[in-house]
Amino acid sequence: MNSLVKQIVETEWALFDRVPNRGGRAACQDDRETFFLMRSSQLAAWSADVQESYLADLRAACRAGRNLLTEKYGYMMERTCPGEFAQIRDRLPPRDPEKDRLIDGVCAVHVAWLKALAARYPHLAGRGRAIRREEDSPAATSFETYLWGELATYSMETLRRYAAYVVRLQKEGKNLNEMVLQNTAAQYGYGSLEEAEARLAGSRG
Repeated sequence: MNSLVKQIVETEWALFDRVPNRGGRAACQDDRETFFLMRSSQLAAWSADVQESYLADLRAACRAGRNLLTEKYGYMMERTCPGEFAQIRDRLPPRDPEKDRLIDGVCAVHVAWLKALAARYPHLAGRGRAIRREEDSPAATSFETYLWGELATYSMETLRRYAAYVVRLQKEGKNLNEMVLQNTAAQYGYGSLEEAEARLAGSRG
């Protein structure tokens, strides 16, 4: 991973370690290897200007005593556990309508990308979260809501850069979700998504 990605993931891991969990410490908070693999696969697919801006967000939040990963999970609860969210709403930075519009637009593109990807690689996609927010529950968070919660923690500068990057990829006929999945498959030792899909299909046959 490049220097920016490494700095981001190391910072996120330190924050993730301190995220409170209503049921006690989660097992994933002790799985550093998987956290680094998954987050670096995602971040490596970003443009350098988005990486730089997000790292600045993390550093600014740390200086202010904020934990962006705690906030991310808090925002998700607005959809998955609205009753509990009402109790913590005042602890989260408020979002203005412009930010919500940007987030909704970006999420819509990602959902379309992931649905197209799932049609091509059903076994790979089947290992992940449900795609749409309609499938949220207190016990399960969809990809759409997870992404929505993360985007809500970005500064407007980072969010605008990210949205512009998404638009650019669309125009180039690229799929950011596919780029992330390719990075993930490579880190698990697969030469291609086709190879990973065939291996998973065979293991379930």
